[in-house]
Amino acid sequence: MARYQIPQDPREPKKQDSKRNDSPSGDFPEKRPRRLRQDTQEPIPWRWLGLGLIVTVISIGLALTLVNSLLARPPLETAPIEPTLIILTAPPSPIPSPTSPLPTPSPIPTFTPIPTPDTAVAPPEITVGFYAQVANTDGFGINLRGGPSTSNAQIQVVDEGTLVLVIGGPEADEANNRLWWQLQLEDGTEGWSVGEFLVPAAGP
Repeated sequence: MARYQIPQDPREPKKQDSKRNDSPSGDFPEKRPRRLRQDTQEPIPWRWLGLGLIVTVISIGLALTLVNSLLARPPLETAPIEPTLIILTAPPSPIPSPTSPLPTPSPIPTFTPIPTPDTAVAPPEITVGFYAQVANTDGFGINLRGGPSTSNAQIQVVDEGTLVLVIGGPEADEANNRLWWQLQLEDGTEGWSVGEFLVPAAGP
């Protein structure tokens, strides 16, 4: 009758039993145990480091050579660019029309002064610019009014024999059929009076 044996853990190496061996041949060599990563340290790959360093140096040398060749290349020749001249021309100015000759100036009229009337001599009748005297009032004198009509306000009474200067007139009063003259007294007072009480007189 066969005996039951507990199977061996596959994670553990088989141990060779010198006394008992179930193998048919009976001579299996004992396997080496695995080396755990934490037990030993991997060796430094000096060969690959050296090879990488050589490749890097060669690449840098080739790059420098290429850059130097590009920099040493002469620049491309370009045709000179001629500047374009832009000439600004102003529009032609219009031809001025011939100016007409100046008109001949007309002669300035000669001013003829008005002769001053000689008031030292009495005129033949009442005249503007000459003197007159109040008369024929029987000593009452005349009324000097603000206008050539009896409806105008009375300024003052001029005594008979007073010398007055005639400065305006005559103005007709159709209602009373009279002529009115504008008079100026010696003190500068001005007014109107009827002509029937005035006679021409010489100036002072």
